[in-house]
Amino acid sequence: MDEGNRRMIVGFLLVGFSGFLAGGQTLLDVCSTCHANAKCQDKPNGSGKVCNCELGFLGNGITFCQDKDECQIGTTKICGQHTTCHNTYGSYYCTCLAGYRPSNNMAVFIPNDGTHCQDIDECKTTGLCGEGGQCRNVEGSFDCSCQLGYQVHNGSEPFHPQRDGASCKVVDCGQPAAVEDTTLLPLQGTTYSSVATYVCNEGFVWRRGDNSSVCSADGLWRGPTLVCEAKCGPIPFLANSEVVWHNRSVVIHRCGAGYHSWRGTSMSLCGSSGVWQEATLKCIEINPPISHLVIHNGNCLQWKAEKYEEDTETYRVTYTGSRDFQRSFRDRGKHFLTSKADRLKLCLKLLPVTNYSVSVTAASARFTATTATNTSLTEPPAPVVYYTELETPFPTLRLQRSPDTLDPLSLYQIFVLPVEGITMFDCSFPASLDAQNKLNPAAEYITAQLHVQSVGTEMNFTVGDGRLYGGFYNAPLESSRTYYIILRAVSQWKTASKSCCVLWAKIEGTSYVLRASSLSVVVFIGGAILVVLGGYSFTWCVKRS
Repeated sequence: MDEGNRRMIVGFLLVGFSGFLAGGQTLLDVCSTCHANAKCQDKPNGSGKVCNCELGFLGNGITFCQDKDECQIGTTKICGQHTTCHNTYGSYYCTCLAGYRPSNNMAVFIPNDGTHCQDIDECKTTGLCGEGGQCRNVEGSFDCSCQLGYQVHNGSEPFHPQRDGASCKVVDCGQPAAVEDTTLLPLQGTTYSSVATYVCNEGFVWRRGDNSSVCSADGLWRGPTLVCEAKCGPIPFLANSEVVWHNRSVVIHRCGAGYHSWRGTSMSLCGSSGVWQEATLKCIEINPPISHLVIHNGNCLQWKAEKYEEDTETYRVTYTGSRDFQRSFRDRGKHFLTSKADRLKLCLKLLPVTNYSVSVTAASARFTATTATNTSLTEPPAPVVYYTELETPFPTLRLQRSPDTLDPLSLYQIFVLPVEGITMFDCSFPASLDAQNKLNPAAEYITAQLHVQSVGTEMNFTVGDGRLYGGFYNAPLESSRTYYIILRAVSQWKTASKSCCVLWAKIEGTSYVLRASSLSVVVFIGGAILVVLGGYSFTWCVKRS
């Protein structure tokens, strides 16, 4: 057996029996069990071998060695500032962010040699911001702004040309404005710092000021300040007017905004003597065809007309009324008035306690003015009664009335006044209705209260029938006494109150004197002074707010 075969057999025997130890134990070859990504190394204490994962891998070295993601530690920690970390199988590498480059000028690097990312100065590249732009380097990037005489286009400053799409364009002031009495000479350009030159028109003299205008950086022409005057001197200006057209000898005027011509000529002429013959145009302020629209005394409409004196205007006056306390109520009216006057007056028949909207339309001018008013409370209409004198404790009295628009706010109160000595009755505020007057109780009393809406056009009422009317007891009269019966009509709305009182009857007994008072006016009614004409009663009305 040759030496090679002998060595092979010995090798197999070693492999076959090396796993067995004294006492029947198996010996393991540690290095043969190491993972593909591990190395077999001596233990530090020299007691044998051990499998350790290679650099860039993590595991037990035998059953697994997996890739270690170094980038999980943090890009800044492992690669440094302004970098991006890239993991690879068993290793990693770093790159710089946009706007930065590696200090070793390599595209990729591992910073164990001190390589780091440093800012790129993009402004070293000529023309990066385009024509008229100036570059400014910033950390990791750059931005642009426009030089004097240029304006940013499609953006605002500062801008990044690749990111924002903005650019700088030269300022163009456009065509210079025309200047009065001058001619603009041919232009060499209209961009920044260009100059426009003016000369006075024929027949005019350059008196003062600069005749040039310069295109400024804000896109506006600055100047000129020259003043060209006609040989007659400055053109005349009329009050409240403007110049429509002029040359060295003729000026056409017209009234300015908000004014119209009243009379006079509109042309000024430069005379042969070198003096302007001024136009006589008179311009007056334009007012609406109808102004100062007001309502006086609750019913009379007044307004001022704006028109030529000789013109005749036709006015249409319409009004609509509504009431807060009567939702279904509507009052409408229409009137026509034709006049040449400039101040007009028209009295309407407006109803009381009504909210009115009044419109006045000028027909030829097609103009409408509107105003509003709230009419006040008026005295309720007194019913028609016939004064009678009776000798019965149950007198039946009669009244007649016409329906009125104040009926929803009105009521009738029937007062009984015993005639004893001299009695005072205040129609505006009867003493019997004063709940605070406890020390001096009133002699009269209210025997009935009726809502006017519940009363027909005629009514018969029996005094003393023992019934309740509106919460008041109609007490029987004492046959031995003499009484006056007063009918009080009252209209009330919010804090306003107005009333009318009518002497309705006298229930005979001993003659006494009746005195009735209204505010500061006291009316005395008595057997000696009461005058009854034609059978009608004595009536007086008062108001209280």
